[in-house]
Amino acid sequence: MPQRPPAEPGMPEDEVDTPALILDLDAFEANLDAMAAFLAPTGAKLRAHAKTHKSPVIALQQMRRGAVGQCVQKVTEAEALAWGGVPDILVSNEVVSPRKLARLLALSGISRVALCADSEAGVALAEQAAAAAGQRLRLLVEIDVGAGRCGVPPGPEAVALAQRIAASPHLIFGGLQAYHGSAQHQRTPEQRAATIAGAVEHTRRTVEQLRQQGLSCEIVGGAGTGTFPHEATSGVFTEIQAGSYAFMDADYAANQDAPPFRHALFVLTQVMSTPRDGLVVVDAGHKAAPTDSGFPKVWQRPGLRYAGASDEHGNILVEGGTAPKLGETLRLVPGHCDPTVDRFDWYVGTRKGRVECLWPVAARGGMQ
Repeated sequence: MPQRPPAEPGMPEDEVDTPALILDLDAFEANLDAMAAFLAPTGAKLRAHAKTHKSPVIALQQMRRGAVGQCVQKVTEAEALAWGGVPDILVSNEVVSPRKLARLLALSGISRVALCADSEAGVALAEQAAAAAGQRLRLLVEIDVGAGRCGVPPGPEAVALAQRIAASPHLIFGGLQAYHGSAQHQRTPEQRAATIAGAVEHTRRTVEQLRQQGLSCEIVGGAGTGTFPHEATSGVFTEIQAGSYAFMDADYAANQDAPPFRHALFVLTQVMSTPRDGLVVVDAGHKAAPTDSGFPKVWQRPGLRYAGASDEHGNILVEGGTAPKLGETLRLVPGHCDPTVDRFDWYVGTRKGRVECLWPVAARGGMQ
């Protein structure tokens, strides 16, 4: 069951129950505006990735700034967004369970939904589900542009799969999914540029081969917070699927020429013990701040370094500056924003040190 909200509107941030997920509204809104301003002259549209925020409230704010819709990774996320009023959703992933496909198709009465496929067998399963529901399902072909994860090889195999989709009375060929995930965190701008240049060329060639067969791509989607300027200005990609840009995290900030967005997402934690000189212990451990992309960073407190975690404890070394006192609260910048959000039931939106709003993390734990 959802936990009780950790705060009330109007209260000071340092009185929020911890650990809590803090959203700095000024920085968050500036990030949304910055992405909208960047994409406006490129012709590429934003289909922001909701696996980051899991919130129809945030999705609708992105769409008010020009996003054409949202993409998700799971049917559960699609359900939470559709029920929350988001009208256009792409599952940028493969779904092969008949029950999950039926759930996705059930959303078509309230939202335009689409799905990705990378195999003949996957297409057949989607076709069967659409036929059973008496609907036509929009299906994109996912191509592997170098990430080595899901996706059919670009070129003839992708074209053949698209033709299979287009020939079905129960399916609609919607275009290509061409995301290169690992490129987002390549550290140097030269690495990212070279990797995405290859991805763009694979995608461009496939789009042209589809055109020669009389198939057009309504959507050519991909990109992320680390590489979106390359895809957006390529003349090939029509939709940009960045998600983390809204929040930023410590791992993206570690890129050289880091994305031009502000840190907006924090884990608020409280000092629960000061056992000895040089060490304070806070109440945010692994369960509050995932460490798959490294430890979180202590925000705007020089000399403090988060250096170790267990389930419910975080060790912060005092290597300079003023040591925090027992009961004091600190902001942590998460290493990876997506799994951090999934730890919490509520966003605590703050502005200038006071709580302004509370938004539910509607798709929290949505793994299905």
